[in-house]
Amino acid sequence: MLKKLLARYSIIRELLSFLWKERLWWLIPMIIILILLGILMIFSQGSAIAPFIYTIF
Repeated sequence: MLKKLLARYSIIRELLSFLWKERLWWLIPMIIILILLGILMIFSQGSAIAPFIYTIF
């Protein structure tokens, strides 16, 4: 489980370093927001606030 989590973080870290090297740094805030929304949807999936979050999208 921990290896999977670390592999996901390495993919994100690699993507951000690529964007920084290629001077696409203006995309970094959009990608961070998408990642945070994804995490919010994953953690709220089984909770009582799930219907409210899904109505946003």
